[in-house]
Amino acid sequence: MPDLKDVASQIRRDIVRMVHACQSGHPGGSLGCADFFTALYFEVMKHDPSFNMDGKGEDIFFLSNGHISPVFYATLARSGYFPLQELSTFRKINSRLQGHPATHEHLPGIRIASGSLGQGMSVAIGAALAKKLNNDDRIVYSLHGDGELDEGQNWEAILFAAHHNVDNLISTIDWNGQQIDGTTHKVMNLGDIRQKFEAFGWTTLQTDGNDIDELIATMGKAKALTGQGKPIAIMMHTVMGKGVDFMEGKHEWHGIAPSDEQLQKALSQLPETLGDY
Repeated sequence: MPDLKDVASQIRRDIVRMVHACQSGHPGGSLGCADFFTALYFEVMKHDPSFNMDGKGEDIFFLSNGHISPVFYATLARSGYFPLQELSTFRKINSRLQGHPATHEHLPGIRIASGSLGQGMSVAIGAALAKKLNNDDRIVYSLHGDGELDEGQNWEAILFAAHHNVDNLISTIDWNGQQIDGTTHKVMNLGDIRQKFEAFGWTTLQTDGNDIDELIATMGKAKALTGQGKPIAIMMHTVMGKGVDFMEGKHEWHGIAPSDEQLQKALSQLPETLGDY
C-alpha cells in the first residue's frame, strides 16, 4: 500500500494534466478534494474494483457535484477500476471519461450520471434505503459541494433522510466557500451549514478536508455513529485548488484549464510519486 500522501500528490498531478490536455474541465474543486478521495478509496471504504453495479455487500459512493470528475476518474484509475492510460482520453469524443460522469458508457465505478447539481443526495438516500431492504449492512457515502446546496432538492432530501432514519448514510459537504461566480457568501450566503443540517435532524461532524489523517479519523467517528437512527453529515473544510499555489482559494479556477506554462508550474509543486499515466 503506497503512502496516502503520495497517492494524493499523484492524483493532483493527474488532475492538472487531464484538464490541461483537453483545455476544459474543473481543476479547483478536484484539487481541493484529492485528499478526501484518497482517504475514502484507499483507506475508509470497503469496495471492489471489479465493480458490480448494485454494490451489494460493499460500501458505495456517489459524487453529487459531478463537475469535479477529474479527481473521481483519477482516483478510480489509481484504485484499479480501469487502466490508467484511459485518463488521457478525458473529455475527448467517444471517451468514457466525459466532463461529467455518465453511465451510458459503463465506466466501472460510476453508478449515476451527476452533471445536474442537487440530485446526488436523493440518489444516495435511495441507495441507503435499498441496502436496508436487502439486509446489507454496508454504508453509502456521498459528496456534495457547498454551492450545490443552493439547489432546493437537497433540502427536501435532507428532511426525508432524517424523517426516515436513514442511518447508514454518510454525506460529506465540501465547504470551500467558492463557486463558479464567486464566493458562496456573495452568491448565496449559506450561513452555518452545520447548524442547518443539525436543525434538519442530522448528526454532524467537521474536519479539515486537506489533512488525510484527520479525514480518516473523522470518517471513523462517522462510521461509529451509523445505525443510531440519524443520517450523518461531515462538514469538510477544504481549499479550492489545494496544492497549486496560484490556484488556491480562487474561484476563477472552478472551471478553467491551465496554460502550458501554468501546467509546468503546477507540476513543479506536485511530486510525481507513483508515475504519470
